[in-house]
Amino acid sequence: MESMYVVGVIALLAIIIIAKTAVVVPQQSAFVVENLGRYSRTIQAGFHILVPFIERIAYKHNLKEEAIDIPEQICITRDNVQVGVDGVLYLQVLEASKASYGITNYRFAIIQLAQTTLRSEIGKIELDRTFEERQTINQNVVAELDKASAPWGVKVLRYEIKNINPPKDVLGAMEKQMRAEREKRAVVLTSEGERDAKINQAEGEKHRVIKESEANKQQQINEAQGEAAAILAIVVTVARTVLEDRTLQAELPGYRDYSRIVRHRLIPGIW
Repeated sequence: MESMYVVGVIALLAIIIIAKTAVVVPQQSAFVVENLGRYSRTIQAGFHILVPFIERIAYKHNLKEEAIDIPEQICITRDNVQVGVDGVLYLQVLEASKASYGITNYRFAIIQLAQTTLRSEIGKIELDRTFEERQTINQNVVAELDKASAPWGVKVLRYEIKNINPPKDVLGAMEKQMRAEREKRAVVLTSEGERDAKINQAEGEKHRVIKESEANKQQQINEAQGEAAAILAIVVTVARTVLEDRTLQAELPGYRDYSRIVRHRLIPGIW
């Protein structure tokens, strides 16, 4: 009976020891093992056996990408306007040992550093540019955080600004400014349309006048050519009559010279 009791106690102790020393690490996780209070090693996904009463799991880290919400804070722009800005930060633990011993709480430290860096970046630009410079602000925040978190074994992947909330009076002024800009653009577009219409009308009138002048010119040319042809026909008729009338030839002085000119210049090919 006593032997059965001893065996049961030994079996119970064996089960407790196995439960304490047998460790199963999930996928995308890393456990930090300490040996008598000192860092021993980092174990990855799989089944592991620890040395009983000497080794223990000190820290457990998730190696997946993690999203951390950055609370809203008040930032002052370059033109002294207070705006509320919040965001979301994406990070990943790359070295479990540094994340365990490099800093007490890397999440809290990164949140604080993200807020201070964001205040610094917002203070460099004016309110009107904060909305259009969001991508640049995000990149600058990531660069600063990644540089600071490298000794902690943490990689900052990206930072995104979620909301930029100016005060209500500033929002009202911005809406009035946007309304004025829209009205100004409408007036400019209307004036440009009227100007283009007048230009097109003037161009059309110009082309019409040119066409009319060209038509008048061509008409005058045609009339002049018609009159010249009529005069030439009369001259040719008179010349032919002179050449054919012997009596008239005898009465005209210098007939031979005139007849030669008429034959060669006025009515070539008659003879």
